[in-house]
Amino acid sequence: MRPTSGTLRSALPGLGPGSLRKMATLSLVTAAAILSTGVDECKAKQPASSPPNIVVILADDLGYGDLGCYGHPDALPTPHLDRLAEQGMRLTDFHSSGNVCSPTRAGLLTGRYQQRAGVPGVINADPRHESHRWGLDPKEVTFPELLREAGYATAIFGKWHLGYTRNFNPVHHGFDEFRGYVSGNIDYQSHYDRMGTYDWWDGLKLVKEPGYTTHLITKHAVRFIRENKDWPFCVYVAHEAVHAPWQGPNDPPQRGPNRAPRARRLPMKVAFKAMMTELDKGVGDVVDAVDRAGIADRTLVFFFSDNGPAGGSAGPLRGRKGSDWEGGHRVPAIARWPGTIAAGVVNKSLTISLDLMPTMLKLADVKVPAGHQLDGVDLSPVLLENRHVSDRQLFWNGRAMRDGPWKLMWFDKANQGRLYNLDHDLGEQHDISDNHPERVRRMAAALADWRRDTNPKTSTPKKDTQK
Repeated sequence: MRPTSGTLRSALPGLGPGSLRKMATLSLVTAAAILSTGVDECKAKQPASSPPNIVVILADDLGYGDLGCYGHPDALPTPHLDRLAEQGMRLTDFHSSGNVCSPTRAGLLTGRYQQRAGVPGVINADPRHESHRWGLDPKEVTFPELLREAGYATAIFGKWHLGYTRNFNPVHHGFDEFRGYVSGNIDYQSHYDRMGTYDWWDGLKLVKEPGYTTHLITKHAVRFIRENKDWPFCVYVAHEAVHAPWQGPNDPPQRGPNRAPRARRLPMKVAFKAMMTELDKGVGDVVDAVDRAGIADRTLVFFFSDNGPAGGSAGPLRGRKGSDWEGGHRVPAIARWPGTIAAGVVNKSLTISLDLMPTMLKLADVKVPAGHQLDGVDLSPVLLENRHVSDRQLFWNGRAMRDGPWKLMWFDKANQGRLYNLDHDLGEQHDISDNHPERVRRMAAALADWRRDTNPKTSTPKKDTQK
């Protein structure tokens, strides 16, 4: 059995998990010879053309109109995210694969529609709810698993929301490190979820760690980057902000044994602004950590949101979180890789969070297992050459689809669809289905095919089998 990175790290604390994992595949004689040359010499032998580091930063419930760089007049100040866009690429037709939290995260991890992974909806915090027993089956193929097998150090800090029980924990999905919470949201100060359960983990252990969640997530991400700067790493920074509860860094707890009276809570808009400010600063701190480590020229940073807004703005889009209108799933997305991704460019390609896994694997020169199909596409031509994805079809929950600029919203009860051309009607205000009956028929047929392809036989939620 191959030694784990944690076992080796405890014996050899000067080395990182990625390097240790590579060493574990060597013979004992070879490993001993490498160690005898010293840690510094080992690092020096890393090829200059090593695969890129990958930093995925996911905001929670951040709307298309919430960032200054997306031009909505009501956007709050976001100087660090605006700077990120100035230094890289801003995607204007990027989508989350779900319109709520858990599904998008399952799609991101697997590169496949979340219905295939058994997470078609939110995993509920209430133990009495059937979906509370759902989770991302450890048998699913995930990007951290494949990157870790290729020698990457891997970590997730922040929100998981892909299973409450230990068998669904991130450490069983390819992550060397997990520090964060498994619920959909927790009190930013006390770390209790909405059911009154304490929810802050270090791997498989509940731990007490005081601090505002946005600050803690940022702190651990910065530390991980600093510790792993000398070998390839992939860190998934899954922020809680700007999801409810509405709490700024100086606000009292709203949950747990020391919760403050409701009268002490700030108005939602005031708290939301403070949350946005701390999220923006946190992104800036993570990017600064990459720059200070001297690895910016070999590090891809990709930022986006898991769905549309709950408390913020969808800008010019119709709908919000939980909706299949564009405002429910078209989200801000920014990619930075100095010297590789051109600075200050805007790309209008129709893209989706499912595309991140095949893109990361391509950049890291990691193969998808034989016979395993991904639903996303490799975006490296978009990111590296500012090329455009050719016309494609994308689907949401069997109720909406895109075919290039065309959007079909299907209403089962009425057995009819509404059609929009987003090139001319971004706000989805003018149904033109009567003018294009053949297009509606073709798109409705494609939507029905997608439903069959992701039917309950292949997408039944995986239940917890632990006793």
